[in-house]
Amino acid sequence: MKSVLFKLLIPLVAAFAATAQAQYPSKPVRLIVPFPPGGGTDAMGRIVAQKLTEQLGQQVVVENRPGGGANIGVEVAAKSPPDGYTLVVITITNAIGQSVYSKLNFDLVKDFAGITRLATTPHILVVHPSVPVKSVKELIAFAKARPGELLYSSSGSGSAAHLGGEYFASLTGVKMTHVPYKGGGPSMIALVGGEVASCFATMPSAVGFVKSGRLRGLAVTTAQRSPSTPDLPTIAETGFKAFELGSWYGLAAPAGTPKEVIARLNAEALKLVKLPDVKKRLDNSGFEVTVGTPEDYTEFVRVEVAKWGKVAKSIGLRID
Repeated sequence: MKSVLFKLLIPLVAAFAATAQAQYPSKPVRLIVPFPPGGGTDAMGRIVAQKLTEQLGQQVVVENRPGGGANIGVEVAAKSPPDGYTLVVITITNAIGQSVYSKLNFDLVKDFAGITRLATTPHILVVHPSVPVKSVKELIAFAKARPGELLYSSSGSGSAAHLGGEYFASLTGVKMTHVPYKGGGPSMIALVGGEVASCFATMPSAVGFVKSGRLRGLAVTTAQRSPSTPDLPTIAETGFKAFELGSWYGLAAPAGTPKEVIARLNAEALKLVKLPDVKKRLDNSGFEVTVGTPEDYTEFVRVEVAKWGKVAKSIGLRID
């Protein structure tokens, strides 16, 4: 009798689950941004949250959870129920941190269901206007004359800006001192205020300050010049062809989130980045849209973790 009842219940349970997923979302969704307000990741998160709210018909609320090299917020997301009501913006910093940090309570590949990569952006080597240099070569000469005295900021230990500074130092033979902050916003405030001399900042964090003259741009870190700053050379153009660094931003959910929900969110994300007002905002901030399938994004993260793990190991970057 029990087995008969069980068999009768199976289709009912499946129908209920299908209905629940078809109604997704039926309550507000939180989008965790593992950095404080003001930086590139926060800017991306707020654009996505605003448009998903409009498209899904439910409020998508940005929750800034900075700290621990962007690991605190990501850990919170990894341990959240896999029901589609907790999403997270993953960045290159998290891919780097997977190898740099010796103690992490999550696995960036295994513990997340990828939704899509959203965008990429160059980093830009910027200095405070008080630093008497106007090119990468002049900066190298200036730093070599003052070993360890040149302070450079980052959005946190193990971040892309941190790795960029250490990578640059290893290639050029200069000695600089790293000063970590809790995000791109605080890092830029410190640089504009003259607390530090330089930074390998993301384009969205720094481009406004460069265009207003509050910071001086020296070079971009990608293989090609950026449309946002076409007059700035690449670091490769200045003679260091091995140097290339670009940040990326992706959308993910806890592993085990229903595939139907992932597919819905992927479709909505692909739709929102094509909206004219969103495209204009992204272009003006130095973002380049790079959306794709959940499978493409998951494989991309796997490759990035391996890639930056090798770079971090080659320059001895490790955080206990």
